[in-house]
Amino acid sequence: MRSYNQFCSMARALDLVGDRWILLIVRELLTQGPCRFSDLRRGLPGIASNLLADRLRDMESTGLIARHDEPPPVAATLISLTDRGRDLGGVVRELTRWGAPLMAVPPDDDEFRVHWFSLPLRHLCTDATPGEPASVVRLGDLSDGCDIIADRGRIEVRPCSTDRRPDATVTAPPQVFVALFTAAVALRTAMTMGLVVEGSVAALERVLPRGADD
Repeated sequence: MRSYNQFCSMARALDLVGDRWILLIVRELLTQGPCRFSDLRRGLPGIASNLLADRLRDMESTGLIARHDEPPPVAATLISLTDRGRDLGGVVRELTRWGAPLMAVPPDDDEFRVHWFSLPLRHLCTDATPGEPASVVRLGDLSDGCDIIADRGRIEVRPCSTDRRPDATVTAPPQVFVALFTAAVALRTAMTMGLVVEGSVAALERVLPRGADD
């Protein structure tokens, strides 16, 4: 592991997390929770398996991740963030916020995964009707997506689960998702841009940032 060799807390932090892919691995573990190597690999298009293995070894040696064997029916080695690794959540959140204006340009050949929206959605969505029964909006699907759960004024964003039946399932091109959930366009406009809602439109309207559903 390379070092800046500077007696500075920022430099020492970057010694551990400044290498390419490290913070994106943290993003995946914050988003997916404990997961298999193959799950991480699918969420990190462009990384070679050997490089991912190297980065995970580095992160384990510096106390950012841990591995543990799950018994059947999972019967797999899961990778998870340690408490020290989860402390990077604030760093990831601020980088996500800082990078949001760069999302105004539509993707060209960039890879895209719906579940990447999970972290920003936790801060963008609001529960507009807290007196209503809990509702679930699913972006994407079980293979790549997230569930937005509105319940009594609180918003949770979790990986899709077969244990939850969504009130609405939403698909859209990535730039339309970004525009809608940053209140850059109204819902009816997003629907003319390729956004499709299966189920309750009201459930989607409930969780949109204020201004996006005008």
